[in-house]
Amino acid sequence: MINLHINGAPHTFTAPLSVEQLVAHLGYSGKRIAIERNGEIVPKSQHASTPLADGDILEIVVAVGGG
Repeated sequence: MINLHINGAPHTFTAPLSVEQLVAHLGYSGKRIAIERNGEIVPKSQHASTPLADGDILEIVVAVGGG
């Protein structure tokens, strides 16, 4: 079990996952997002290679177009 805090809310997952897998699970694939993990930005180029650990704190921001 992995317990994560995503945008201030607790979430539990049964298997280890990477940032990329989390993005897909949450339905953000293909969207312009920024992810902060434990206070540090995770570059998109590192989403697939960045594993998430129990207790990680994530902030996910979705870019919204407009003007």
